[in-house]
Amino acid sequence: MLLGLCALIAADLVLAAGASLPAIFIGIGLWGLHMGLTQGVLAALIAATAPERLRGTAFGLFGLITGLAALVASVLAGLLWDRIGAGATFLAGAAFAATALIAFLLVKQDPGAAGK
Repeated sequence: MLLGLCALIAADLVLAAGASLPAIFIGIGLWGLHMGLTQGVLAALIAATAPERLRGTAFGLFGLITGLAALVASVLAGLLWDRIGAGATFLAGAAFAATALIAFLLVKQDPGAAGK
């Protein structure tokens, strides 16, 4: 997860600063790396923590929540893009990802908790 969040921050920063086609492709590649590093981990966390009889419900609820969050994020991104510019949209994304990374680092993890 940590590497995935770092890849997302890097992608957003490259896309915020890069106006050239190679910079855009690098940003897209970093965003894809982020997706590859995080999506499987999130699915594994849901499968490991949800009770077996509620696993389908847990995945459905995760999909609902992430869909609603994506809707809110898209509206915010559109407003930033229209009112300030494209760079502001990606800088905000980097800031949100950095906040998530810091929060992830600050939360105390119990290594055995995922298996319980």
